[in-house]
Amino acid sequence: MIEIKEINTKKEMKQFVKFPFSLYKDNKYWVPPIIKDELANFDKDKNPVFEHANARFFIALKNDEIVGRIAAIINTYEVEKQHIKKMRFGWFDVIDDVNVTKSLIEKVKEIGYQNNLEYIEGPVGFNNLDKTGVLIEGFDHIGTMITWYNHPYYAKHLEQLGLKKEKEYLENKFLFKNVDAVKYGKASNLIQKRYGLRPLDFTSTKKIMPYVDEMFDLFGKTYSKLSTYVPISDAQIKHFKEKYISFINPEYIKFVVDKNEKLVAFAIVMPSFSNALQKAKGKLFPFGLFHLLNARRNSKDVTFYLIGVDPEYQNKGVIAIIFKQYADTFAKRNIENCIRTPELEDNTAIHQIWKGFNPSIHKRRRTYKLDL
Repeated sequence: MIEIKEINTKKEMKQFVKFPFSLYKDNKYWVPPIIKDELANFDKDKNPVFEHANARFFIALKNDEIVGRIAAIINTYEVEKQHIKKMRFGWFDVIDDVNVTKSLIEKVKEIGYQNNLEYIEGPVGFNNLDKTGVLIEGFDHIGTMITWYNHPYYAKHLEQLGLKKEKEYLENKFLFKNVDAVKYGKASNLIQKRYGLRPLDFTSTKKIMPYVDEMFDLFGKTYSKLSTYVPISDAQIKHFKEKYISFINPEYIKFVVDKNEKLVAFAIVMPSFSNALQKAKGKLFPFGLFHLLNARRNSKDVTFYLIGVDPEYQNKGVIAIIFKQYADTFAKRNIENCIRTPELEDNTAIHQIWKGFNPSIHKRRRTYKLDL
């Protein structure tokens, strides 16, 4: 018999967070989160995303043992302002028993019915800065801190229960040596002169902070046309500044401004923390923080996290300025591999950016939908 239990205590939430640690024990591709950070992410008093989201968390029990988990999420801005009647589900993990998956999905459906929503979709997070999608290809590639990893049977379970493909995401990577620094240097100089633009490079986080609010304004302009877009609140931006910006190498954040100092393009790259997180095993102390700081300084792999160009400057070659900035920075740090976060399969504009680097698609992931 399968029992679905709602999380009500801090102890139970810790069990929710730690379940994947047993599910993926000895899996060399799964990247564990930092337990403390994951708990804070689900804390309504610590994560401002709950200004515009409601979430309920459930575990599945079989013979008093946890065999699955799921978060049922309603993004109230999405439902009330954008009139997208979506019931989200995320943080979905399960043993290879389709009946456990069915019990968890039925709970999500139940909440969707109660709130007069039209369909469920997942796995997705609270908004489009969160992790998304079930991995359907690339199980033999290490995960990243900003994606979910899962066993191959996840998608089979969902499809067996009648859920259909909603969105597909591609993940690609390319060798840094494929970036022609000379080519982008010439293009960068030409574009700067033609449009009166100037690149901004940083050596300290303090000098980045005054631009972050403007960067998120530009983020909204860049991504608002995508089907997954949900606006980011001021409180969430503040939270992002405190949680992430200060931990990213300042030289891995690049901006381009016009002659009036208005931001027209940005990019955020992170060192790969995957191996460091595996060594940390969910804990910052006693050695986890050391591994993360070492990766911050010395990782030879980088992950392109966010990149955006003002619609007025798209198709004008502005991206060449940013790539020249990164070419210079990466050469100094002997970077070897450049990894992209998931991109919507139908986002042709972003695919055009990378085509010159001979990228290879090494992972695919998918969200699933079920009408209510």
